[in-house]
This record gives sequence, structure tokens and C-alpha cells, in this order.
Amino acid sequence: MQQAREARIRVLMPDQQDDDLLGKVYDAGLVRRLGAFLAPYKRNTIIAVVFMIISSAMAVAGPWIIGQAIDQGITANDPAALRRWTLIFLAAALVEWLTNRYRISLMAYVGTQVVADVRSALFRHLHQLTLTFHNNFSVGRMMSRLIGDVGVLQEFITWTITGLARSVFLLTGIALAMFALSWQLTLIALAVMPLMILLTNFWRRRAREAYRATRLRLSLINGYLNESISGIRVTQSFARETVNERHFDDLNHSFFDANILAARLSALFFPGVDFIGSLATALVVGVGGWLALGDALTAGVLVAFVLYVERFFDPIRDLAQRYNTFQATMAASERLFALLDLEPDLQDGPDAIALPPVTGQVTFDRVSFQYKDGEPVLREVSLHVQPGQRVALVGETGAGKSTVIRLLARFFDVTAGAVRIDGHDVRTVSQASLRSQLGIVLQDTFLFAGTVADNIRYGRLEASDEELIAAATAVGAHAMIQRLPEGYATQVGENGVNLSVGQRQLISFARALLADPRILILDEATSSVDTTTEKLIEQGLDALMAGRTSFVIAHRLSTIVDADQIVVMDHGQIVEQGTHAELLAQRGRYYKLYTMQWAQAGLAPT
Repeated sequence: MQQAREARIRVLMPDQQDDDLLGKVYDAGLVRRLGAFLAPYKRNTIIAVVFMIISSAMAVAGPWIIGQAIDQGITANDPAALRRWTLIFLAAALVEWLTNRYRISLMAYVGTQVVADVRSALFRHLHQLTLTFHNNFSVGRMMSRLIGDVGVLQEFITWTITGLARSVFLLTGIALAMFALSWQLTLIALAVMPLMILLTNFWRRRAREAYRATRLRLSLINGYLNESISGIRVTQSFARETVNERHFDDLNHSFFDANILAARLSALFFPGVDFIGSLATALVVGVGGWLALGDALTAGVLVAFVLYVERFFDPIRDLAQRYNTFQATMAASERLFALLDLEPDLQDGPDAIALPPVTGQVTFDRVSFQYKDGEPVLREVSLHVQPGQRVALVGETGAGKSTVIRLLARFFDVTAGAVRIDGHDVRTVSQASLRSQLGIVLQDTFLFAGTVADNIRYGRLEASDEELIAAATAVGAHAMIQRLPEGYATQVGENGVNLSVGQRQLISFARALLADPRILILDEATSSVDTTTEKLIEQGLDALMAGRTSFVIAHRLSTIVDADQIVVMDHGQIVEQGTHAELLAQRGRYYKLYTMQWAQAGLAPT
């Protein structure tokens, strides 16, 4: 059953299997890069380390102070000495508490700041990466890195950095104190170390894989939850609830099994450390008691030594726990820095200039393009568009229409030829200056969380309320928006979930018009709008395209027949070009498309 379950899980989430690789146990390069993020907070880190040293010194001094209180106070029957050493112990405990408190507070501050810096760096970098990257990298894996991996860094910086140093410092200090008190008893106590080494090696080898398995399965659960919740409408539409529940149960039980294995290893290791510590204590008590009976050792030294032996194994236990955190940090850092190291495959050139305000003249000069080698999408496409002209791109799916406008917006670079706007090759100008003069309305409208007004203002934040309303009115959205519960202040929900498809498209039209672009791109923007709504926005579309160079990809006749140029594409080439009347008169490809697909609208060819 378990094997079948694991097989189903591999089928469910094959792309995430390599997303939790452990990498190296220690990578100096990664540590240096983490140090670069820590550098701005070096002062706080140094102060935290100083506090750690003081608190560790107080912890090491505690058993020795107790031994002095026994020998100089209790054994010597000296109440004054007992009070003095008691007060010294309390003072040491107070200093240890205060320094630990401030150490943790400082490192929590540093950890939170570093996490904020890393997330900001990742956010900026992700916005610089091109559509090629975003088309091939799943959102679930991205969120896993932005949230899960960065969270691992926060835990490491807050707890592990000074925690590891404190454990090493305590272990060293306790060992030195034990040798100073009695080298004979120290050798007796260390006689159990071979057992500790064997147990630790067993733990280290198996815990690495066990904790990797739990993290991987948790990642699978989170990814499947995200996918299932996002696609709940599709799930319910196809009555897939039972199947999805079975899949989730497989993931959930797999996570349970991995956790049980990790728990069993912990149940073996940590009680094993306690038992070895008890064995060492028993040896010390037996041998030390015999030495004390022979007056070779004082009672205070014996008590102090027993306390040191009991504390000796605490940092060993802590170091074992920190080992897994350190492993997770190395793996998370490797993934995060691999993401930060990705170079955008499309960048502004070193001599790129800002595109000046354009009139809207567009030229495609023998443009060829391919997404993959050997699979051309466009073949020597040449097109000249005058300022203010409306160009309709038509053709069957896969003809290359959307690729044309992607090259115009420079989401990709041409393989051959050039795309020019007002004579400027788009590769020689900055992407920001180019796209600031483009308005793009896509078939799949995306609305951001916030109000209707926020979404309309997205491309022009400084726009006044009057300008916003004017833009919405021009595209026929104002009346619709006024009917919403709170008008322009209505929260649209995640990706406009509270609105219909037609309402979202109207808002996207208003957003494009408010940005006042010189070149407008409509990529099947009216395909999701019903006939009644389309009639309401026809005048708005005319206003939207008036005076602007417009590229329209559409299947609906009303957005094509009035175009200044209709460009018919087939297999990446322009096969016909002209006005609606001219192309119908040719009785070629456009005529066939029109008569087959659009004559049903009641508009017979002329």
C-alpha cells in the first residue's frame, strides 16, 4: 500500500521532487553570501555574540560557584561564606538571563531584517526576469522559495547562528572546567564518548534523509492545497472532490509516515544521549565518591563535577538539533541564490536610451522569431503602420498573431530583422520607456486585490478622480461601476472574483484608457464579453483607439471591419493584407475565414 501511495504521489507532483534537495553539508560560498546580507547588521550581531559569550561564561561558572558554596560555606560551617557564594550565584544567574534575553532580541531583529532584505531582493529580481522564465517556473515552487526557504533563513539567523556558537562555547568551557577540577574524573566521564560518537554518526546519516523527506512531503501538501483551493470551481464543476480527497489523503499519509520515521529517530537519539549522560554521571559519582571518601576530593568539587557532566551533554544534544537546521539552511540558501543568480534573457543594452514620446509609427522589418531552435513562429514578417492607424491581425490559432504584439512590446527579442517605433529599434531603448507608451488589454484580464478605482489607476497612480471617471465613462464602465455595492470603492477580491468576466474586461479598458498610451494592443480583449456588453463598449473602444496606433487581435467582426489594415497570418507569415472590402474582393484566405466564421453574424460578404 505504501509503495502504491508513493507512486501516486510521484505522478501527482513530479516537478517538485527536486525542489528540496539538500545540497552540500557546508558550502563556504553560500555562507559568504549569507554574510553579505548580514553585513549591514554587523554591529548588532557582534553585540549579540558578546552577550552570548557572557551568558555562556556565567552558565559555565554556575557549577563551580555551587562547589565553592559547599566547600567554603556548608563543609566549613561558615554562614557568611555561604551567603556570599549564594549571592554570587544569583548574580551570575541574573547576568546570564539578561544577556540571553538581549542576545535573542538582537538576533530576532537581525533575522527579521535580513529576511525582509532577501524577500525584497527576490521580489525585485523576479520582476526583472522575462516571460520566458515565468512561463516555465510554476507559481507553487516560486511561493515555496519566497515563503518557505526565506523562513528557514530567519530561523537560522535568529536562533542557530549564536545558538551554534553558544553550544560550542559551552562545550569547550565545560570541558576545560572539568579538567581544571579533576583530570582523573574527566577521563572517567569521557570514557562514554565512543558510544556518543557512534550514536551521533548514526543519527547524522539517517536524520538528514528523514528530515528531507518530511520537508519534501510538506512541500507537496502545500502545493496541492494551493492548486486545489485555486481551482475549486473547476473541481466542483467536474465533481472531482472524491478523487482529489483521495489524492490528498495519499499526500497526508505520506507526510505522516515520514514524520513517524523522523520521530522514531529522535526517540532513539535524544533519550540515547540522556542515557549516555546518566552513564557518565554514574561513573563520576561512583569513582568520585570513592575519591571523596579517601579525602582525595572535596564534596564541593564532586558536586560541581557532577553538575558539569550533566550539562556537558546538553550542548551535544543542541548541536545535533542545530545540524538539521543548518542543513535546511544550506539547501534553502542554494535555491534562493540560484534564483537570484538567474540572468534575465532580455535586458536593456548598456547604451539603451529612453524612448521619447512617439507618434505611433510602427515597422516590422523582415522579422523572424522562434521560441525554440528549429521551430520558427514568424518568418520574415514585414509590416508598416502609420500613426493612428488601426491594424487587425487575423488568422487561425497558432498563426503568430500574439507573437507579433509580444515582439512589439519587447517581451521577447526578434531572432532576425527589427521592430521599430518611430524609427527606434525597440532593442535600443529601455524597456520601461517603451512599455510606458503602450497600452495592453489581454483576453485573460488580471485585477489586483483592492478597489475598482485602484485597479483603474494601476497604470497611472497620479490620475485624479475626475480623470478616472472620465476614462470609465468613455469605455462604458461608469454605469456598471455605479451599480456595484460601493461604486468605485468596491473591493474586487482576488483577481476580480466578485465581478463577472465582462465587468473585469470593462475595468481593464478603463485602465488602459487612463494610462493614455500612444500605441494600443487589444489581444482578443472582447472575446469574453457578451454581445449586449460588447454593444455598450463599442463606442468606448472607438474612443480608446481614437488617435492611437492600435493593434487588434479579435475574432469578432465588429472590431475588424473598420480597421485601416487587416493583416491575415498563416503559419507565421503574412499571406494577405488590406482593408475589409479589399480582402473580400480578393476572395482569398480572408474571404474564406469571413464566410466560414463570421457570416453567421448576418453580415454577408460584399
